[in-house]
Amino acid sequence: MAKSKSIFVCSECGYESAKWYGKCPSCGEWNTMNEEVTATAPAGSGSRAGRSALSKAVAVTDVVFEDEQRYHTGLGELDRVLGGGIVKGSIVLLGGDPGIGKSTILLQVCQFLGKTCRILYVSGEESVRQIKLRADRLGVTSENLLLLSETHLENVLEQIHAIRPDIAVVDSIQTMNSELSQSSPGSVTQVRECTNALMHTAKELEIPILLVGHVNKDGAIAGPKVLEHIVDAVLFFEGDRNMSYRILRAVKNRYGSTNEIGVFEMRDTGLCEVPNPSMMLLSGRPKHVSGSCVACIMEGTRPILAEVQGLVTPTCYGNPRRMSTGFDYNRMSLLLAVLEKRAGYFFSNQDAFLNVIGGLRLDEPAADLTVSLALVSSLKDVPVSEAVIAFGEVGLAGEVRAVSHAMERVKEAARLGFQKIILPRHSMKALSNLSLQGVELIAVRNVREAFEASLG
Repeated sequence: MAKSKSIFVCSECGYESAKWYGKCPSCGEWNTMNEEVTATAPAGSGSRAGRSALSKAVAVTDVVFEDEQRYHTGLGELDRVLGGGIVKGSIVLLGGDPGIGKSTILLQVCQFLGKTCRILYVSGEESVRQIKLRADRLGVTSENLLLLSETHLENVLEQIHAIRPDIAVVDSIQTMNSELSQSSPGSVTQVRECTNALMHTAKELEIPILLVGHVNKDGAIAGPKVLEHIVDAVLFFEGDRNMSYRILRAVKNRYGSTNEIGVFEMRDTGLCEVPNPSMMLLSGRPKHVSGSCVACIMEGTRPILAEVQGLVTPTCYGNPRRMSTGFDYNRMSLLLAVLEKRAGYFFSNQDAFLNVIGGLRLDEPAADLTVSLALVSSLKDVPVSEAVIAFGEVGLAGEVRAVSHAMERVKEAARLGFQKIILPRHSMKALSNLSLQGVELIAVRNVREAFEASLG
């Protein structure tokens, strides 16, 4: 008979200990060690008689497989993030804030896949009637969509083996509980055991399973990281649920790149794709206003244009304020120091605020030059020309350094009608064979040259 014992598990990092700590020894968080009751296997259960058939090692050259088959979701933006579609036998975890659209996008995918596939939708949060009401609002009427309201994992696995669907959806993994653990639903032990059982089922039956994961107060997927290690792909919805635009980003993907993003707009009929995010992010841009400049960043293989706004105003405090939204705060402080020391633009007695329009976050160094031009423009109260776009990395000596994918950035800017492109001098080598009508490429060596070229 299995015996039970108590352990203490950190709710933030999953660290396990036989005794309680006020501060987790692994991640350093306070008051996160929660008591969990686990069952230990009886003696002799590890013998060969109690195991399944042994697997045999094979040479990599002897492994034969057909062409990889992926299920297309009907949403090009979602397929892009997944690397081309849903892979058979994979586990995909979809996370995000409450009300941001996780269940909505899954029902829309079920409607498209239901034309050719049989889908089992398991919900531990809503009844079948509630799911039906939401499906009617989204126009989901597929006869191949089977609904199940269940929180007991063993019953869910039994239904999967009995129905043998082509795809299964579990909404959400934190509501599932298993007999293998005596912990409460949503605990680290329960989430780990349930996800492991679903993973084995997915690999055994070659059925892709889509999981919905809740997030904690810090915005990370609850579980915690142990859940992300088990699954094959982790997708995360970004954006304010009170705004209409959503950004879907791959945090982990064993079958594709983690640099791709998908952009959606939330409407009454569900999530709609935004095929041209640059046009969306630049809509409503003010004219003849200082402190505004356009950046071109790369999200995977896709160049995206975004407006950066800076506001510099005299401070009324002893220490000037610095605030940044959508751009790293420490990087902004570094750029302000470079502009003051190397270029002669003084911000010591000025409050500086920075904002990236549309909820986008600029993480790559190519946005340095754009941020610098926006701040200097606001400081001098001189507008940057509306026809100008800039990209480049700014070094500590005030120099503008080359960035990758210069060709793709220039083509995207020209496609959207920008006539002046300010870029690093060393990036011109990659554009020697490029010929664009009506587009002027301005190569600069430092920030001061870039600001002078951006006027008029």
